[in-house]
Order: sequence, then structure tokens, then C-alpha cells
Amino acid sequence: MSAVTTAGLGGGNVGVLGTGSCLPERRVGSAEVADLLGVDLRWIAERIGVRERRFAEPGETASQLATGAALRALEAAGVAVGELDAVVVATSTPDRPIPGVAARLQAAIGAHGSLAFDVNASCAGFLFAVETGRGLLAADPRRDYVLVVAADTYSRYLNPADRRTYPLFGDGAGAVVLGRVPDGEGILTTELITDGRMAEYATGGPPVASTPEELAGGKHHIAMSGRDVAELVLAEFPRLVTDTAKEQGIEPADLDHVICHQANPRLLESCARTVDLAPRQLVITGDLVANTASASVPIGLDVAARDGRIRPGDAVLLITFGAGMSWGRTFLRWPAAAGQSQRIKENA
Repeated sequence: MSAVTTAGLGGGNVGVLGTGSCLPERRVGSAEVADLLGVDLRWIAERIGVRERRFAEPGETASQLATGAALRALEAAGVAVGELDAVVVATSTPDRPIPGVAARLQAAIGAHGSLAFDVNASCAGFLFAVETGRGLLAADPRRDYVLVVAADTYSRYLNPADRRTYPLFGDGAGAVVLGRVPDGEGILTTELITDGRMAEYATGGPPVASTPEELAGGKHHIAMSGRDVAELVLAEFPRLVTDTAKEQGIEPADLDHVICHQANPRLLESCARTVDLAPRQLVITGDLVANTASASVPIGLDVAARDGRIRPGDAVLLITFGAGMSWGRTFLRWPAAAGQSQRIKENA
């Protein structure tokens, strides 16, 4: 599939104006996980690379984590809540099936009157939500800002006896504020793919028609064919990187930051070596927060933006993978400054 060139479509270029993230307070170290599973701590370190993850406390929800991330992103962007035109939330672990997390988030931050809805593409959901938000801005020049948040609490569906999944996941939320940016900046290309023939590679959550017996038997637990998922990631990651470089007329070495879904830090390091990415190019957060599902890419983006790694003009490639199977990429040039879209509007 060819990437869609998004720069300049409809309402002009759209970029990230601010980032934010939010993690639960509860820390769960890999030593605790190793003891629970009856495995050697070195096995987790060598095979997975996760030292710590955060688990939501009982009663702590995806919408609460989303609220924390959203407020930080709005502050970083210099955008007031009342200026938001839409709120798009990526999640596969909503507080409840009805209503969506976006509605609760909209109320929590006071974005009354904005469009608000959820997107579910599992761990890949963030880039699907970003493309949705970009499309909303491109479709209507009267819209100025879209808040995109990814939030998941996969710990609710983990089987503490399953060594294939329990060490991998954590909970968290990440957010970005999208707005208009100058030509040559912001989101330049996006490629999103879903292949439902791989739907059974990763599943989780209670079946809609589940019985008490099924729930007692663990039918709601996350189940994953790690080998099949790893094969897809190992095959597609190099292509996503090289295709992006070719489209932009650069080499993979010219990418300043590659922020990928943190499925497994060790797997990502292996993927990076296949296209000769230097360690400095690859943003790794999974060692400290594990796989936070749809939130993993925006959390990585927020960490890199706040610690000064990402600078204006940097070439940033976002890559995601998730159940479905769904995967994709978004390439962007980092905008010159937060709030840049407001200055464009004022000077128009």
C-alpha cells in the first residue's frame, strides 16, 4: 500500500503543537513479576527488556489517565480548552462500553461543545486517531485545534499466570494537540493498514455474550501469539522505515527520531539493527513503562519532546502495531514552536 501524502490537503498542513502523558502511580518492578510467574528475572531482562511498568489502581480508569495527559498537552501547546474543536480518543479499554472515553474526557476538561468520540484500533489506535484528527482539520478551515488522546489500562485483562503477556504490558495515556503549521512542517505522510486475516494473533477483553463461566475461565484475558506478532513486526518495521526515507529523499540515518509502539524493547532493538538505525535515533520508553498499548507512541513522543531530544525541524517517524492486525506510520517535521498555528491564524 502506498502512503497518503497529507501535507497541504484541504485546510493546509497540520502538526503537533504540544504533547502530554500520564501514568498511574503504582509501580510494578520486574522482580515482582518474575516472582509471581516463577521465572528468572534475567529472562525478562534479556527477552523483553522491561524493568518496570505502571498498573492502574482499582477504580482508576482510562478516562482519568486521559484527562491528565490531555491537560498537559494543552498546556504545552498553549491552547485553551475552549478553543478545541474536537476530542478524539484512541482506546480499547474504555471505562465502560457506553459512553465512550472521549465524552467523559470532554466533560472532565470542560471542552463543552466540541466533537468527541472514540477510535479503537487496539495498540495501533493512536496513529489512526491522529489521522482522524488531521482529517477533521483538513475538512473544515473553521476548525483550529483537535485534541488526540490515547489511553489504555490493559492490566485489567492480564492473566498473572501467563508469562507470554503479563510481563509485557502496563497502563498509561499520551496526548497531542493538533493544529495548523507552516508549509514544510507537521504531518507530511501517513500509511495505515489493517489485515483482518490476522485478527486472532492478539485478542482480549470479555466477549459481548460472555457467561459467568467463561469469565471465571479467563476468557477476558489478553491472549497473543507472540511469534506471529513478532514476525509481522520484523517484516514490516524495515519496510516502513525505508519507504519513508525514499519518499522524503533521505536515508534512514537522516531520521532524527523513530518512535515505535513499545511492543517489546528487545524486539525494537532488533528491528532497528535491520535498517542500521543508531541507538540515538530510536526512542525507547518500554523499559520503564512497558507496552502501554495505544498510549505507547504518544508517551514516547512526550518524553522525547520534554527532555529536549526533539527540536524544531527534526524528522520524526512514528510507527505503530496493534491487534487486528493493524499497523502504520506517520512522518512529520517538528513544528518551529508550540502555538505556531495560532500565530498563522492571526497573521492570515
